[in-house]
Amino acid sequence: MNSARQSSSSIRKVAEANFPTRFGRFRIFGFERGSNGKTEEAVVLVMGDVTSQDPPLVRIHSQCLTGDVFHSLRCDCRAQLEIALNLISEEGRGILIYEHQEGRGIGLLNKLRAYELQDAGADTIEANERLGFEADLRNYELPAGILKFFGISSVRLLSNNPDKIQALEREGIRVAERVPCEVAPLDSTQAYLRTKKEKLGHLLEGF
Repeated sequence: MNSARQSSSSIRKVAEANFPTRFGRFRIFGFERGSNGKTEEAVVLVMGDVTSQDPPLVRIHSQCLTGDVFHSLRCDCRAQLEIALNLISEEGRGILIYEHQEGRGIGLLNKLRAYELQDAGADTIEANERLGFEADLRNYELPAGILKFFGISSVRLLSNNPDKIQALEREGIRVAERVPCEVAPLDSTQAYLRTKKEKLGHLLEGF
């Protein structure tokens, strides 16, 4: 990872270490990017040789404290994270980019405020909008820059979200294949997943 590559991608690697997990052995990286006076951060797990000719599996995962850490059943975030890590482990190579974009970019405490509104009958999009936010504030320039940092120009993207595909391709990363990352609905996630499909256009074939 030379300094020229860091400079060209406007990405700064701040740390790198071995990272054994129950899914296998990864290298863990910390990245940051300055933009509009703010600093974006991401954690990246890399397994195996991701720079060979075949496009690697890649998951861009937005932080979800309530799901990823506390196993919330209001969303499918933790289940998607585990699907991605299992598939990467099965192949023995791949990248997981973990972005700090809680609540589709509105932040943790605002997400909890949105939960209150959802409990009163709003869907996830209506709740964000009532708080004064767009339905989804996330952008994917940082993940694209990280992929370029590693010299990757083509990926097999683990995602149901067409916005991620379009965002990567706008940044010059070819999505050679979309690999579904779909979770079976629960009673507690039915409305959440329906909103994703009907209002955000997520590609949920089994729902």
